[in-house]
Amino acid sequence: MAGQIEAGQIEAGQIEKVCVIGAGTMGAGIAAQVANAGVPVLLLDIVPKDGEDRDAVAKGAVAKMLKTDPAPFMSKAAAKLVETGNIDDHLDRVAECDWIVEAIVERLDIKQGLYARLEQLKKPGAAVSSNTSTIPLEQLVDGRTEQFRSDFLITHFFNPPRYMRLIEIVRGPHTDPAVADRVEDFVDRKLGKRVVPTKDTPGFIANRIGTYWLSVAVNAAMDQGLTVEEADQIGGRPMGIPKTGIFGLIDLVGIDLMPLLSQSLTANLPEGDPYFDTVRDQPLIDRMIAEGRTGRKSGSGFYRFDKKTRTKYAVDLDSGEYREPVKPARLPGKAERDLAALVAAPGKVGDYAWEVLGKVLAYSASLVGEIADDVVAIDDAMKLGYNWKYGPFELIDRLGPGMLAKRLADEGRDVPAILTTAGERPFYRVEDGTRQYLGLDGDYHDVVRADGVLLLEDIKLNAKPLMKNASAALWDAGDGVAVFEFTGKMNALDGEVMKLIGKAIPLVASDYKALVVYNEGDNFSAGANLGLAMFAVNIAAWSEIEKLVAGGQDAYKALKYAPFPVVSAPAGLALGGGCEILLHSDAVQAHAESYIGLVECGVGIVPGWGGCGEMIDRWRKNPRQPKGPMPAVSKVFEIVSTATVAKSAAEAKGYGFLRDSDGVTMNRDRLLADAKAKALELADGYTPPEPPEFQLPGPSGKAALMLAVEGFRKRGMATPYDAVVAEALAEVLTGGDADLTDIVTEADILALEREKFMALVRDPRTQARVEHMLETGKPLRN
Repeated sequence: MAGQIEAGQIEAGQIEKVCVIGAGTMGAGIAAQVANAGVPVLLLDIVPKDGEDRDAVAKGAVAKMLKTDPAPFMSKAAAKLVETGNIDDHLDRVAECDWIVEAIVERLDIKQGLYARLEQLKKPGAAVSSNTSTIPLEQLVDGRTEQFRSDFLITHFFNPPRYMRLIEIVRGPHTDPAVADRVEDFVDRKLGKRVVPTKDTPGFIANRIGTYWLSVAVNAAMDQGLTVEEADQIGGRPMGIPKTGIFGLIDLVGIDLMPLLSQSLTANLPEGDPYFDTVRDQPLIDRMIAEGRTGRKSGSGFYRFDKKTRTKYAVDLDSGEYREPVKPARLPGKAERDLAALVAAPGKVGDYAWEVLGKVLAYSASLVGEIADDVVAIDDAMKLGYNWKYGPFELIDRLGPGMLAKRLADEGRDVPAILTTAGERPFYRVEDGTRQYLGLDGDYHDVVRADGVLLLEDIKLNAKPLMKNASAALWDAGDGVAVFEFTGKMNALDGEVMKLIGKAIPLVASDYKALVVYNEGDNFSAGANLGLAMFAVNIAAWSEIEKLVAGGQDAYKALKYAPFPVVSAPAGLALGGGCEILLHSDAVQAHAESYIGLVECGVGIVPGWGGCGEMIDRWRKNPRQPKGPMPAVSKVFEIVSTATVAKSAAEAKGYGFLRDSDGVTMNRDRLLADAKAKALELADGYTPPEPPEFQLPGPSGKAALMLAVEGFRKRGMATPYDAVVAEALAEVLTGGDADLTDIVTEADILALEREKFMALVRDPRTQARVEHMLETGKPLRN
């Protein structure tokens, strides 16, 4: 019977090995993410018709992923956890596995044939799931035994599986809840996905709405005579769509995918679905696919970027030929930030915005209850699966539910029942410090987080900051833990952040057990506020710049030696000063997708907030590093002078930005709870660290480092100014004029950092680098 543990059956919570069948883009990517979680995975595919190696397909998939950018693997070590094989010789090895993921061709007969074989080989209680988004679950398990049906579900990942946080899960009427719970817990905690339960309907949630949205948007742009730039401007950021916009997003996912999604939906949707109204012949798209212009993967799509001229050309939607870029006129009035003003704007701006939003939001509202039980699931799916900033019902709230319903009615269009139920009420509200959503029953219900999830956005609903200023805030996270949050643009660091750190330390020391440095922005911190620094340079406010450098050093050392543990919890970018705060923390609990590095040399300066000394201290204690003053210095010089950025938390450990003992959280939603738990663990009997003392190689060590730099410069691998910046860094890392027998203190290295930082920031070549970075977001090689 489903749910009972039989001999040889796995127990709840135990998924210790996974098998993925199908080594195409999705299957291989799923296998890589399982390996990223530190779990062994068996990747199987067919035996190739030609060639001696019967495992060549699966092996080739792994080899390709090791060269792919963005990388499916978080580290080379993860790739070693993937075993490869073929379904003719090795399918019996599914008996070793606790979860079997099928990601083969979307043909029912082939899938059912595979399931018939798996049924004889897998152990009872081992989950089997399909990555399909087109075939109903009941058809997939037709003819299978009760045991197989009870172990079966659909797990729909999004591409690329490492980076997309959404997974849609469908349970069938016979699915054992214990099996499904086990899979859901694994993909949540181990694979880092937010589980969105969905119903067994065509396209599930995200692709059902997303495909309709893209079809409506493309058709409207062509019908109304808009350029691709105009459509992407109107239908992009003002609607909370990623900066790619409509056509840029299609380029990103692949133009050739559009007809495939359309065919899938038209074959499975019920008669009369509004999606059928969007289906039409698209000669331009057919032509682009035939010519191989399928988007970014082919180098050209609706946009084509010329690297030589650094020009982004766009397709003329009438002729299909590329033309010079045409920057659209600025959106009128408040249309850039006010959704109601956007749809009410005169002319093509308002016409296009309403055509897209009116149809897509009405369609989304009509599907509540059919594709998901509530509006939260639909909003989560679109935000996580298509990177929308706001879900459809959050957009309706910004537009006004009553306004949307009235305009639909005035135009003679159907008003979805849930809009009538809402009336003038919003779909989301905050009641007694809890976020609630409007249900189909007309009542509000609490938005329930998964067990163990703690979000700062929820804390803020029911609390005021303990202290705050323009760039940072301090919050009470409960259980004696305070949270320090950066709040500026890109969470950039400035003097206000350093001032609040200084004020926060006495308060935390008095009233709390520990401090967590954390925020819920897209990036932990992109580093120091370069715009503010450049302003100071332009008015020659050198004393203010030096004050900022010294203030950052003082603030970070105060955190390091505070009488309580400090745990930093980064996600996204943690660069420059953002990296340095990690280096000064007692521990780090990093999201797996943390991109960490000391990148100052790229903009013509050296780390100025203590990063140099902290990195040397890390590397001289590294048991894998040769002993003596020079090996650690050389390693840090290699990493910092090249502005190396670790592209995952796993990589960051290899560079020393994180310690081996630092924690990694796969699910972004669980990061704060994990960091808080780590901080409380450290708080028991905590004592601050002792200040380090160094023996550094001095001028002879600097000379050795510069010999290597000169070699790179002669081979064209370093620019003349790279050498100047590298020399300044070398002097800091080797201790300046110190002799090998001298003791160099932490304060000595900080003084060298300040000296070299200030010398470089006065150099016009550094100023050119900073200005270029601010204008383009890319480093200048001068």
